[in-house]
Amino acid sequence: MTLTATEQSSAVEHFAAKLRFETDPSDVAAAFAAGEDFVLVDSRGHASWHQGRIAGAIHLPHAEIPERAPVEIPITTPVVVYCWGPGCNGSTRAALQFSRLGYAVKEMIGGFEYWAREGLEIVDDSGPITRAVDILTSPRPSNGAVTCDC
Repeated sequence: MTLTATEQSSAVEHFAAKLRFETDPSDVAAAFAAGEDFVLVDSRGHASWHQGRIAGAIHLPHAEIPERAPVEIPITTPVVVYCWGPGCNGSTRAALQFSRLGYAVKEMIGGFEYWAREGLEIVDDSGPITRAVDILTSPRPSNGAVTCDC
């Protein structure tokens, strides 16, 4: 199947927009490691936060964003939001709230589930949680670093 010029243009726009507004766990972990300036927001409820979360994230359930975000996060700071995983649209709701407030925001696809499955750093109220890398979601290179390799 060959695309018409209009279809090709639409496809380019679509995929460019996805990359502008979405990120993934590997890219967020790399941004953390590089010291990039952004805030990672866990938009899940309180019970979920206490059960486990990404180390370095702040807790801001999507219903609290309109009130708390302007006080707690400078408008010039980029935001990355996440929720449970692909079966949950809480991060989409959170991203919508942040964008309505004027923040530059990205949604972390895969959410907490894929962050944890990739063996990246997670914590709960007691401290660090160690999880093995799920070989169905992330390769295990010989040096031990997790990489998407995409």
